[in-house]
Parts: sequence; structure tokens; C-alpha cells
Amino acid sequence: MKKWQCRFCSFIYDEAKGLPDQGIPPGTPLAQLPDDWMCPECGATKDDFEEI
Repeated sequence: MKKWQCRFCSFIYDEAKGLPDQGIPPGTPLAQLPDDWMCPECGATKDDFEEI
């Protein structure tokens, strides 16, 4: 599992943890999130996340 950081607000999406509050179960890779998914902190797109 990987971790991804938003380049605008530094929010970290941890694939191992998912985002259960948004209906994204643990173990969900960033690539499998819906194309219209946005950063919960600033609204950036998936393309604005970089692997850390």
C-alpha cells in the first residue's frame, strides 16, 4: 500500500487506511478512487497527488 500527498494542502491519502467516512474502504488504491474524487481538504483532483 502506498501513501499519496496533495501538492496543494499536504493532505495524505493512505491506501491502507482508506477514507471510511467517505465510503472508501481500507486497502483502496488511489487509482481505484472515482475519477471525480477530490481532496477532502482543498478539492484538488487525483492528478494533484504525489506518491510519498
